[in-house]
Amino acid sequence: MSFDVDVSVRRAGRDIAVQFASDARVVALFGASGVGKTSTLEMIAGLLQPDRGHITIAGKTLFDKEAGINLLPEQRACGYVFQDGRLFPHLTVRDNLLYGWKLAPEHRRSLALDVAVGFLGIEHLLHRMPRTLSGGEAQRVAIGRTLLAGPRFLLMDEPLSSLDASRRDGIMRLIERIRDELSIPIIYVSHDRAEVERLAGCVIELD
Repeated sequence: MSFDVDVSVRRAGRDIAVQFASDARVVALFGASGVGKTSTLEMIAGLLQPDRGHITIAGKTLFDKEAGINLLPEQRACGYVFQDGRLFPHLTVRDNLLYGWKLAPEHRRSLALDVAVGFLGIEHLLHRMPRTLSGGEAQRVAIGRTLLAGPRFLLMDEPLSSLDASRRDGIMRLIERIRDELSIPIIYVSHDRAEVERLAGCVIELD
């Protein structure tokens, strides 16, 4: 899968412009807080409309200002993993996972629930409530819910930033498995140089 992104937007009184093209399995957006990394993910996801430019992924145009193309977020088939997991607090782990699976059109349901649960190593968590999970456990469940929604690609917004060192390494290894075994392309946001050098085949440094 190839990423071709060339967009700009004015937000909070400043201009954010990003341009990159890559067929790497993991493209990292690297830079300090406030340089526009999350805004770039939001433009790719369809949550923020660019002022100009285009977004094409695997030959499918998601946004093109000149051509008048702007697909709705649900039409882009991307999975978004946030810093804080954002699990539904009133649903068990199993029901959080099934929420993602039910969202996926049948032709994109490449993972069954039991396969995803085994891959993530969360069999023992299925009947737990989100409030009882550690940060690393919650992030695994959030990633699982996203994978079960059948994404064509993943957007990950600093998914390790709220975790301690031991849990960060576990989630890092999980992301590497997604990259290597599931072959789902990822755009990964971080301000940690070691993270992006370990994970990414292409690093875009924003300043």
